[in-house]
Amino acid sequence: MKKDSNRQKLSELLAVWPKGVVATPPWLEQQGVSRDLVRKYHRSGWVRRLERGAYGRLDDAVEWTGALHALQYQLKLPVHLGAKRALEAQGYGHYARQREGGRLRLYAARGTRLPAWFLRHDWGVKLSFTAADLFRGKMDAGLTERPFGDFSLRLSAAERAMLEALEDVPRLQSFEEARLFMGGLPTLRPELVQELLEACRSVKAKRLFLFLAQEAEHAWVKELDLSKIDLGKGKRSIVKGGRFDAQYQITVEPNPDASVVREGP
Repeated sequence: MKKDSNRQKLSELLAVWPKGVVATPPWLEQQGVSRDLVRKYHRSGWVRRLERGAYGRLDDAVEWTGALHALQYQLKLPVHLGAKRALEAQGYGHYARQREGGRLRLYAARGTRLPAWFLRHDWGVKLSFTAADLFRGKMDAGLTERPFGDFSLRLSAAERAMLEALEDVPRLQSFEEARLFMGGLPTLRPELVQELLEACRSVKAKRLFLFLAQEAEHAWVKELDLSKIDLGKGKRSIVKGGRFDAQYQITVEPNPDASVVREGP
């Protein structure tokens, strides 16, 4: 009788367990499945253990998207997908040159720690995690949600993702590709851009953002109030041996072909 009850509970669990999503003990307990019971399911071959504290449906392909969903919606961690991957997820990467590989850039509030199972498991991507306040007092500004199969993920909208990507230049993000991404952003929301630029702590990212936006001749730049944006003082050497831009006091890569600036999705 108890065996039939356990199987019935398993059937109910599978009905609410989205395909491709990691199941964590807190979420399983919300579904009425105790830690002991899920271990029994694992031993019986009904579910598989990805890592200690992380389970997957049997024969289900679980990728980083399903793991990130679990962090966001099961464990309620303030973590989001940002920078280049967030831009690509919203259709802005189809024209950029794929040279930087499959790096996953995750951001969270200062002090946030990711669970060991997420860091330990091989998700098939390189992982970079930043737990810091890039946008002073605006932790949720410029965040959005996007469907990924049977579930959703929280990620940076294009305005925020572009600033995050520019903060990574040149260590994790090439200047060349950042220029291509900015060229595909003619419809950014100037109100949100203004809010993020005022809150952004990175002088480098702000100067690069404005330089590339003006170079691309985006109309929304004219609606910004630059007098409210702190661009710091002094010169910034970003690209060794690059061209010096006097307006923003930064060294940049020369643009060999202005025709790379294109429309977005």
